[in-house]
Amino acid sequence: MKKTNSKVLWDLFFTFFKIGTFTIGGGLAMLPVIEREIVDKKGYINKEEIVDAFAVSQSLPGVIAINSAIYVGYRIAGFIGALVAVLGVVLPSFIIILLIAVLFSTVSGNPIIDKALTGAKAGIAGVIAFAVVRLGKRIIRDIFSLVLAVAAFIVAFLFDINIALIIILGALSGFVFYRLRGDKEKWF
Repeated sequence: MKKTNSKVLWDLFFTFFKIGTFTIGGGLAMLPVIEREIVDKKGYINKEEIVDAFAVSQSLPGVIAINSAIYVGYRIAGFIGALVAVLGVVLPSFIIILLIAVLFSTVSGNPIIDKALTGAKAGIAGVIAFAVVRLGKRIIRDIFSLVLAVAAFIVAFLFDINIALIIILGALSGFVFYRLRGDKEKWF
């Protein structure tokens, strides 16, 4: 069990609270913000590990932001760190949804609100595209990973296949390809 002081726990909570508060668009839109806060600003984990965290978080059931919070929180401060990080990332959404539910009847159908939400959705699409390009630059290192990424995109786009299955098949393909290629890394 990791021994953690309250300063680290508060920092985890407020870091993920900030991520949850200022990231509109959910999980994929949060990826660049999570990376900037956790890797660049806080230095909790390195760039390679955040890519692994995102891959694991995306392949598990649940929300990627919560899964990432669990991963990072646990990595930094054990079980209690995971709980604190999850509370931090979830609490802003809970508060905002509660306020919207209370105020919905007054703002429903308001043309100004509708236009603002349309603009926000376009911005979210841009942020998600940015996250994809940024992660892709780190992950796609050779022709095999490029072909695998394009194939996964095509399969996900054209067919109704569970994303987790695509990720598992990608992992198996990578394992077999690099094993057959004879990479000098340690194999079990």
